[in-house]
Amino acid sequence: MFYMLDIKFIRENKDLVAKAAEIKRIKFDVNALLEVDDQRRVLQAQIEEKRSEQNKASIEIVKVLGPEKANILEKMKFLKEELGGFEEKQKEVMHTWQKLMLEVPNIPDISVPQGESDQDNKEVKKWGEMPKFDFQPKTHIEIMENLGMLDLERGTKVSGFRGYFLKGGGARLSFAIWNYAMDFFTKKDFVPYIVPSLVRKESLIGTGMLPQSEEDLYKTQDGDYLAGTAEVATMGYHQDEVLTKEELPKKFLSFSPCFRREAGSHSKDIKGLIRVHEFYKVEQVVLCEASHEESVRQHEAINRNTEEFIESMNIPYHTVLNCGADLGLGQVKKYDIELWVPLEDTYREISSASYFHDFQTRRLNIKYKDTDGKTKYVHSLNSTAIPTPRILVSLVENFQQADGSIRIPDVLVPYMGGKTVIAK
Repeated sequence: MFYMLDIKFIRENKDLVAKAAEIKRIKFDVNALLEVDDQRRVLQAQIEEKRSEQNKASIEIVKVLGPEKANILEKMKFLKEELGGFEEKQKEVMHTWQKLMLEVPNIPDISVPQGESDQDNKEVKKWGEMPKFDFQPKTHIEIMENLGMLDLERGTKVSGFRGYFLKGGGARLSFAIWNYAMDFFTKKDFVPYIVPSLVRKESLIGTGMLPQSEEDLYKTQDGDYLAGTAEVATMGYHQDEVLTKEELPKKFLSFSPCFRREAGSHSKDIKGLIRVHEFYKVEQVVLCEASHEESVRQHEAINRNTEEFIESMNIPYHTVLNCGADLGLGQVKKYDIELWVPLEDTYREISSASYFHDFQTRRLNIKYKDTDGKTKYVHSLNSTAIPTPRILVSLVENFQQADGSIRIPDVLVPYMGGKTVIAK
């Protein structure tokens, strides 16, 4: 099992780790971990001592006969019992130690603002002009249902709460966005992948989704899970491998169906396509060399990629720097891009861009051999390229026209067979 931070680092920087938990509003007692680690170290020393005594006795017994041999045999029996007791105790202590180690938060960047919730995220950029309608605008639900693009009623009948069908222009628009995203991001040297949604628990622990986000995950009867992002399977791709520095950075553009229970969100955004249980994402995932400067550079780049993608469709957005309380266990720093939703008179998140240093790669054991011959853990980053159907909410509402039709963004027209409008 691999962990985010080396225990030696934690012991030497326990105040920094405690501060990280405080900033992220994560309940974690670093002193409790260190107490268990003390027990672990004492037990390890005791086990090594008893094994050394066993080895010594094994060497001595072949050299003696008679009563002396019997004494050594008795001593070896006693050592075996003692060793068994220590090893049993070690299993208990290691179970607790491993659980606590998985709860250690990564250290946030110094630029991360303090805050109590996502309401304290700091706007760092605003782009685009919000539409001014000279008619009574409609919600994406009204527009899409009127145009035969969406069926929520039958979606609920078939799939239950938050179920939906995209059809006609809704389905075609989704395919257009996916295909445009593939062309847009692969021009930035990303390699396209279609990755599994069904993943083992180890991949979710490795990416830091477990144990923190278990309530939002669907679990199979076999103990596997349905992932909420293509990042999980993508990060598992090179698990337990050693890459070369020449391979870095590795840039994945991963596509998959995604699943989230949205536990605890039953009273929020229950209508429409903002929060659904089953959706699709195109995800940027980057593995780079173990350099803070390189992680920062790649982080700014992948976030900017998504900004440019949104700008190319001319959808108004703003970018926020997430405060400490809105960071996950492993994130060092995160940006959210939020699109303007006219009928809600607010911005809604469409993308998150994060970097982790070696939080994920320590857990997943992904290393590379540097030019100096040393083996190091790579750094990992990810950013949503685009999620569907959520992007349809902003696209449809911002591009609606007085006659109830939707103007298709210019960049998507070639992917819609030349159609410029979705109308009845």
